[in-house]
Amino acid sequence: MALPAGVTGIADLFDPEVVGDLINKKLIDAIRFTPLALVDDTLEGQPGSKVKLPSFNYVGSAEKVAEDEDLPIKKLTQTEEEVEIMEYGLGIEITDRGAVMGFGDPLDEAARQITIAVADGVESSLIDAASTTASLIGTSTATKVTDRIAEDLELFGEEIDGEKVLVVPPKVHTALRKSSDWIPNTQMGADIIVKGTVGMIYGCQIVTSNRLKTKNEGFIIKPGALAIVSKRNTLVEFDRDILGRKTLITGSKMFAPYVYDKSKLIKISFGGASAGA
Repeated sequence: MALPAGVTGIADLFDPEVVGDLINKKLIDAIRFTPLALVDDTLEGQPGSKVKLPSFNYVGSAEKVAEDEDLPIKKLTQTEEEVEIMEYGLGIEITDRGAVMGFGDPLDEAARQITIAVADGVESSLIDAASTTASLIGTSTATKVTDRIAEDLELFGEEIDGEKVLVVPPKVHTALRKSSDWIPNTQMGADIIVKGTVGMIYGCQIVTSNRLKTKNEGFIIKPGALAIVSKRNTLVEFDRDILGRKTLITGSKMFAPYVYDKSKLIKISFGGASAGA
C-alpha cells in the first residue's frame, strides 16, 4: 500500500545502493587488520563457492657460510590455497514507533552497526585462516609469556626488523602490561599500525582479540601477510512490512580470507606459559 502523495516514508529516506556504497567505504577502515592485508576485488563477478589463490612459501632460515663459500640459493615458490568464499551479514529491524520516538537517526545507526558486524566477521575469519594455515609455528617452551614471544620472534630470522603486530588474547595482554619492557600506546606517537593497539613489546605492536579467549595462541603478523579477496561488495537490501509497521534492513558481504605470505606470520602457543611476564 503506497503512502499518500506528499507523505514521506522511511523508504524515501533510505537508498540501499547509497548505503551499500557508504558501508563499503567505511568497512575498510573498520576492519582492524586491513593495514596488514592485501585487499583485492578480482573475484567479483566470478562463479564458484571456492577459489584457488596463490600463497608464497617461506624459503627457510638463512644459513651460516664460510669466508670462501658462495651464498646458498633458494627458490621462491608459491602454492595454491583452496579458499572457501564466506558470507557475513546482519539484519536490523526498525519499527515505525522506534523510528519516530527514538533519539538520533535509526538508519544511520543501522548502517553503522552493519558495518561493525561485517568487519567483526572479516576479522574473525582472518584469525581462523592464520590459525589453520600458518607455517611458522613457534616452538618455545619458555615459562614466561614475554620469553616465549622473544624466542619465537627468531623465526623471522634476518627479517625480524620492521613493522609487526602481535595479536593476543586478553589474559596475555594483562601479563604483558606487567613487564618492564612494556611500552603503553600513549608513548608510541604516530607509529601505530592497527586501530586498537594497546602497547608495544620487543618491536611488536599489541592488539587484543576476544576471538582468542578460548585459544592459548597468538599471532605475530607483518604487513602483507594476509589477504582479503572480495567476492561481492556489501549488499544492502530493504524490505517494508506495512501491516507490522516496521522496516527490515540487511547487509552482507562475500569474500575469501587467507594467508598470502606465510613468511610474514608466526603462530605462538601460550599454553603452559605463566601469567607472569
